[in-house]
Amino acid sequence: MWAQMLGFTALPHLGGLSGSIITRREVKTWYPSLIKPAWGPPNSAFPVVWMGLYTGMGYASYLVWKELGGFTQDAVVPLGLYGLQLALNWAWTPIFFGAHSIKLALIEIVILTGTVGATMVSWYPISCPATLLMVPYLAWLCLATCLNYCIWRDNPEPKCD
Repeated sequence: MWAQMLGFTALPHLGGLSGSIITRREVKTWYPSLIKPAWGPPNSAFPVVWMGLYTGMGYASYLVWKELGGFTQDAVVPLGLYGLQLALNWAWTPIFFGAHSIKLALIEIVILTGTVGATMVSWYPISCPATLLMVPYLAWLCLATCLNYCIWRDNPEPKCD
């Protein structure tokens, strides 16, 4: 079971690592040019926070997988929702930092946040500890959604004539 636990816990970090390649360049060039709210976290907080959130969600998914006896019929919805939110999570960085599409990133993060909520609802009857491990992630997404909204509001996209 150690190998499975480590695999589930490490999986979310893969998207985070690939996203960091895009973010690393843009956080020094494009991102500083944006108007951001004063309450936004410092850039140095993001990798630390995401390491903890990815570890927590990964371990939580392992708890659900273990409780359901692996990839069974009962696991389709709870782990399917988890996989969907993970794909949406990984997609946000290339949309925001890669494509510089603040509005599309905002739409995407709203869908992501709802999907995380649905994941948590589906997990609650299976594993309360797994659901609780997702609470900091949902809270961070609410903050990130507000931040994304403020950046979109305060940095209008150029009009095409």
